[in-house]
Amino acid sequence: MTTPPHPLVDRARRLAAEVLAPQAERVDQEGVPMSSIEAVKRSGLLGLSAPVEYGGSGAPAAVARETAEILAGACCSTWFVQTQHNTPLATLAGSRLPVRERLLGPLARGELLSGVAYAYLRAHPRVSVRVGRERGGLRFDGRIPWYTGWGLNDVMLIAGLTEDDEVVLAFTEAREQPGVRPSPPLRLAALGAARTVSLELDGLWLPEEALVQRTPYETWAATDRPKTVNTPPAVFGVAEAALTLLDEDRAEPLRARLAEVRRRAYALADHPVPHEHLRERLALRTKAYELLQAATTAAVVSGGGRAMTLANRAQRLAREGLFLLVQGQTAESRRAHLEALTSPAR
Repeated sequence: MTTPPHPLVDRARRLAAEVLAPQAERVDQEGVPMSSIEAVKRSGLLGLSAPVEYGGSGAPAAVARETAEILAGACCSTWFVQTQHNTPLATLAGSRLPVRERLLGPLARGELLSGVAYAYLRAHPRVSVRVGRERGGLRFDGRIPWYTGWGLNDVMLIAGLTEDDEVVLAFTEAREQPGVRPSPPLRLAALGAARTVSLELDGLWLPEEALVQRTPYETWAATDRPKTVNTPPAVFGVAEAALTLLDEDRAEPLRARLAEVRRRAYALADHPVPHEHLRERLALRTKAYELLQAATTAAVVSGGGRAMTLANRAQRLAREGLFLLVQGQTAESRRAHLEALTSPAR
């Protein structure tokens, strides 16, 4: 007897089949439309992991991972915009500052979509955005190199470092405003459809009520590190989508290997101590990337010359696979991946 899928997994499958997958190639070339974002909001998936008392679903991690696989496999660009929402939600849920009561409910219920810009903190001690006190509030100065969902998001969570090496996280509206100047959309080899820009911050002033977190950098980094050593679910979603383009006899060996890596990677993701088994987590992440590349390359080979057209699904998935190799990358994960790729034992 099999266990029925979680209702949110069913919703993700319907959204993928009815909205995302049928237009994925067009979206890849033209950009994520607001109609797709509205469909994501209506689906209830934005609040999947949010507290129930604020209108979320409080779903377990396994459900969140499965829905991410489904959405990424259907349209990686739309998934990438949607997944930005998760960090602001989690940050708000862990905050005790007034902004929690103002924003957690609307974000959990899918009334608002949030973007996030904080990955540049991982380049510490290099500082991209500096924040300080000014006129009873916060002043942000610097450059956010990568912000996804511009023109689609309602609000954004931004980060900066103080002179005392504290991480400051605060919310503001996701729009051009005094102190915020967006670049034109970045021209990317993959996921350009996700409307990614860079943002110049020149004296962006936010009131104290916008503050959601203030913590020493070392404390923040210790919490952030496990996110960059575990295998992202999108890797499995895109790989599985590529395998559907192969004959079953060709796909099955790769699918079996992918399932084993997935099982082991998720078991470690669920480990009660997130800072243990870091080398094994990184090794599995690297193995998953290898299988992703094998699956997407096989899909291109199977498609032949047709796979070189921009409207071809195999070619889109191959480019999305390349993007996932560097998404959420840190010096540590890059080093582990490069060592695996250049090892003489390969």
